Amino acid sequence: MLPDLLRPASAPLIQARSDAQAVLTWLAEHADRPATLAGYRKEAERLLLWLAERGQTLAQVRREDVLDYRRFLASPHPAERWIGPARPRSHPEWKPFSKPLAPASVEHSQTVLGALFGYLNDAGYLNGNPFRLLRRGRKPPRQQAERFFDAACWRHLQATLDALPRDTGRQRLHAERARWLFTLLYLSGARRAEAAAARCSDLSRRNGNWWWHVVGKGGVAARIPLSDEWMDALGRYRLSLGLAAMPDAGEDTPLLCRVGAKGRAEPLSDKAVYLICKQIFALAMQDAPDAELRERLRHATTHWLRHTAASHQLEAGIPLLLVSQNLRHASIQTTRRYLHSEEDARHQANRQHKLRRDE
Repeated sequence: MLPDLLRPASAPLIQARSDAQAVLTWLAEHADRPATLAGYRKEAERLLLWLAERGQTLAQVRREDVLDYRRFLASPHPAERWIGPARPRSHPEWKPFSKPLAPASVEHSQTVLGALFGYLNDAGYLNGNPFRLLRRGRKPPRQQAERFFDAACWRHLQATLDALPRDTGRQRLHAERARWLFTLLYLSGARRAEAAAARCSDLSRRNGNWWWHVVGKGGVAARIPLSDEWMDALGRYRLSLGLAAMPDAGEDTPLLCRVGAKGRAEPLSDKAVYLICKQIFALAMQDAPDAELRERLRHATTHWLRHTAASHQLEAGIPLLLVSQNLRHASIQTTRRYLHSEEDARHQANRQHKLRRDE
């Protein structure tokens, strides 16, 4: 629950009478983008909890407080109050952080909170935006780490999924869901928020081909083509739930369901999708054959499956334009980053450049 710090003055453009109400009004502006809403709520709630500890309101935040908060994000203290295992927000032992934030995450938090203060400033609820005082220079782009699974790593992940325990009914449900989740994300290239929000009613058939209608990043609607292998995997998962292999027209069952919902098909949350993937990466890391693979799995996230889908589609010979359309990239140059065969060809060609030319 957001701490409800009372503000006596009325606001001209919004009806908020407290910081919590003001923040909720700002969050409501992003209700049509669930992933953005969840991220913004997390950053706003962290700030309000921190201010509550200090007995401050949003209107009392000064630039010095912003600098204090930046340091706090990099090292939340006391750790036992702020840091704990990733859990659902409703869990009684939930903590605001699972670990200290990396520099890039600190910058992202500052950007989000700058937008919050800007909105409340424009609404007349606040007077000034201390997050915007420092004009940051444009930093040179950093070399991005390769965030995808190569063929060997992907085979190891599949072996891990195949080896999940299935001795009890509950274990079988968990194993089937994990297998389906990885299949869904890998074969479609969907984002985890899109997978969590998906319903069977989002699937449709046209000219014998199955399509998945999604509302993706930025609220952009699109269609993802679904292969026969994807549909077969969906059928296997549905059968494990006691459902018919193929959904009925207009059926509203989630594509990913909670285990233990007592006969009810309840959807997984975005956070649950993330945690399941991290659990599989951790299991795969335990049996990884070498240190390089273990290190890659240690840093892996759900989004790596989307990057892997792009890389493997291109390696399979699917044209760059079609892969870009499948992943709904705004620019084909974004997709080109996953064209590792171009880098291999460049490296091979560069071997012809030598100190001494052959005579």
